[in-house]
Amino acid sequence: MNPNRDPFELAGEYVLGTLDAAERREVEQALADDPALVAAVGFWESRLLPLNQLVEPVAPPPRLWERIAHSVTPAQASAPRARRPRWWESLGLWRGLAAGGFAAAAIMAVVVGLRLQQVEAPRYMVVLAAPQNAAPGWVLKMVDQDTLRLEPLVSTVVPDERALQLWTKADGWSGPVSLGLVKPGQAVEVKLDKLPPVEPNQLFEITLEPRTGSPIGRPTGPILYIGRAVKMG
Repeated sequence: MNPNRDPFELAGEYVLGTLDAAERREVEQALADDPALVAAVGFWESRLLPLNQLVEPVAPPPRLWERIAHSVTPAQASAPRARRPRWWESLGLWRGLAAGGFAAAAIMAVVVGLRLQQVEAPRYMVVLAAPQNAAPGWVLKMVDQDTLRLEPLVSTVVPDERALQLWTKADGWSGPVSLGLVKPGQAVEVKLDKLPPVEPNQLFEITLEPRTGSPIGRPTGPILYIGRAVKMG
């Protein structure tokens, strides 16, 4: 992939389906070993999926199916399907959006959003993954010079009288610093105005703590999710 491309924007275009075939193949190959890209794709899928629920399926006229059949080569028609199509590749979705006069506006809104994301791209991104299996659980993005936004990718079950606490530690710090408690399944913005600027490879983690947080100012419970800051641009 082009190293100058913003991975967050690239994931959005991948989910939207606007990449050419070569770029799509490169992204699919990268997803095998790039947790940050996996998390970004998951973010855009969750953001765009509701479009599929806005319209009712519309039956196309027979002439449309005939044109589609004639436009497909025999090799394409007989080739086995290599994978299950993703939701955004659903012909029913785009037929329904078009029938409602919504397709152009929806696509334009998403594309404009991607362009704005490029202009205001987060400087750092952190994928917080479970240490046991490296499964992404949260994504942390810089939305301002001193503000991070933490967004859940999965549901986390927290026992009664326990809470999730977010921590960070940069190289050279004497120990981790608490960024506060976070609620399972809920996004939150975290202010860093009292801390030095985020730096590459800075550690972030979420631990399981008592209901009111760690009583000693340091993590006391098990690490549920952990990741390091990656500079995005």
